[in-house]
Amino acid sequence: MSHDPAAELEPGARRALEAVLSLLADERVSVSSVTEPARAWKVHVADSLTGLAVPGLSDASALADIGSGAGFPGLVLAAAIPAAKVDLIESVGRKCEFIQRAIATSGIANARVLSMRSEELAAAEGREAYEAVTARAVGRLSTLAELASPLLRDGGILVAWKGRRDEDEETQLANASEALAMKPEQILSVGPYAGSEHRHLHVIRKSGPTPEKLPRRPGMAKKRPFG
Repeated sequence: MSHDPAAELEPGARRALEAVLSLLADERVSVSSVTEPARAWKVHVADSLTGLAVPGLSDASALADIGSGAGFPGLVLAAAIPAAKVDLIESVGRKCEFIQRAIATSGIANARVLSMRSEELAAAEGREAYEAVTARAVGRLSTLAELASPLLRDGGILVAWKGRRDEDEETQLANASEALAMKPEQILSVGPYAGSEHRHLHVIRKSGPTPEKLPRRPGMAKKRPFG
């Protein structure tokens, strides 16, 4: 990545995200280990914005963020892509409550928080409902690909924020690719602008109809991953 994605933020989006970080700095319940605004801008906002380098993410109209935590990258992408409908999927109640307040305070109107597991959403209204799915440091690549597959339309993409490249993890994903209808497509190194100097974005594309066995019941993708 050759340019700072934060430099291209619209003023309104920047103000909205500054409001989110101000709320995070004042939050007494633990939703993130990084809360000081200047550091949080780099670790949360700049890191999230690196996803805009991925074709198919920056122009997605419907996006799901799995395991949103305090709202990253979902809230940042919603602010940066106002034409997209962004669903932030988070199962921990206190984090959902924070995201809800962050949405209200910042005025990021195209984002909503869903207090559930991604498998539950994929078994209902979320099945094949999204053009893009994002996930930031919430599991192994094959696990994330399994969670994303039933949420994605055919041809949609998963963008997974990861640290150092892991050969075993990438091999496991390749082995699981056919069973999950999720094909590894690209790995982008975005270290200079991310919260992690070794940050890589893994782009994985939905390569066919959702396999009938997906989604499995909540927790199985992590407990017994394919590959």
